[in-house]
Order: sequence, then C-alpha cells, then structure tokens
Amino acid sequence: QVYLVESGGGLVQAGGSLRLSCAASRSLFDFSYMGWYRQAPGKQRELVATITVAGSTNYGDSVKGRFTISSDNARSTVSLQMNSLKPDDTAVYYCAVVRGVTYWGQGTQVTVSS
Repeated sequence: QVYLVESGGGLVQAGGSLRLSCAASRSLFDFSYMGWYRQAPGKQRELVATITVAGSTNYGDSVKGRFTISSDNARSTVSLQMNSLKPDDTAVYYCAVVRGVTYWGQGTQVTVSS
C-alpha cells in the first residue's frame, strides 16, 4: 500500500501562485512516475504534469509554461509550482504515483477567483 498526503491548496486570485506538495509513504524510486492530475466539477480528471525519478517531465497543454513539477527523491515528495493561475485552473488536484497501478492522494482544492 502507498499513502500520499497532499498539501498547499487554497483560494487565490487570478494571476497569483500556489505550491502543492505531496508526501509519499514509500521511496519515489519504487515508482515508474509521479504526477498531478485535476478534476473540475462536471469534467473528467485530466493530466496536469508528471515526472520520473530521473527528472523527465510531461505537462498538459493548458498548463505548459505556467506550472512546474519537481521531486525531492530523498524526501519522497513531489511538488507542483503553479504560477499565473487562471479561473479555469479551479479544480481538485490529485497527487498520483504509478507502478503498474495508480495510487491516488485524497485531493486538495484549488480555487482561483477572477
């Protein structure tokens, strides 16, 4: 079993920044990749960003150039720096780690006001 604890969500005005963090109960080296996904009301869950322990990253088109994913392998944490936030970024953000199966965090709400 893997436990993921997210933190850092909240309410911010458009144009502002937030940083999300996810602490895993196991070493990140146990996983193929780690990432952040989000789900807005009435919409499907979508990719925000992923990262491997080697540092390879992948971003959803809507966040490229604004969000940055990083990992601290020694501390088993994955972070998401979100800049230039827009109201369309409002969603529940989920941390995930993948090794054959996907393990999900409980989610953290991000609300961007216009």
